[in-house]
Amino acid sequence: MFGPRLFRSRWSALFWAAGVVWFAYDVADDAPHGHSHGTTQAADATGDAVTAADLAAIANAQVN
Repeated sequence: MFGPRLFRSRWSALFWAAGVVWFAYDVADDAPHGHSHGTTQAADATGDAVTAADLAAIANAQVN
């Protein structure tokens, strides 16, 4: 890939390593932040929270 010529110079190796660290930081920075762990509450089309009664009404609805 880069070959042994890259590491003949300390400066070129340092710049290469800095690029790898920069790339890793840039990729890790794009990760979503927060600690929701699936605790978000569902909402209907109007933005109101969905309750157990709403879910039961949908489950018991009959389609003709």
